[in-house]
Amino acid sequence: MTVSSGNLFADLPEHLPEELITELHAALNVRIERIVSRGHASPPGFWYDQDQPEWVILLAGTAGLLFEGEAAPRTLKPGDHLHIPAHTRHRVEWTDPQDATIWLAVHHR
Repeated sequence: MTVSSGNLFADLPEHLPEELITELHAALNVRIERIVSRGHASPPGFWYDQDQPEWVILLAGTAGLLFEGEAAPRTLKPGDHLHIPAHTRHRVEWTDPQDATIWLAVHHR
C-alpha cells in the first residue's frame, strides 16, 4: 500500500500564464484536482458542459461563476462549495487577479 500526501497550499507559482490544474487522485469513478487561478476566466463565449457531475469548493481567493440562464455570476469566497450536475453549462467569469484562487474539484460518476 502506498500512502500519498501533500499540501494544497504548497508550490503556488507567483505568475501563472494559464490555470494550473494538478490531479491529486484518480480512480474508476472519481478524479480529484487542485486548480489554481490568478486572474483567469473562461474565454468569451466558452461554456463548460461536462459529461460528469462535479463538486467544487473554493479554498482561497474569490471567483465569479456563471450558470447558463442566471442573470449574474455567483461570487464565491473561501468555504463556498457547489455541486454541478453533468451537462450544467457554466463558466468562470473572473478570479482574483492579485491572490491565488485555489479550487478543489471532485469529478465523479
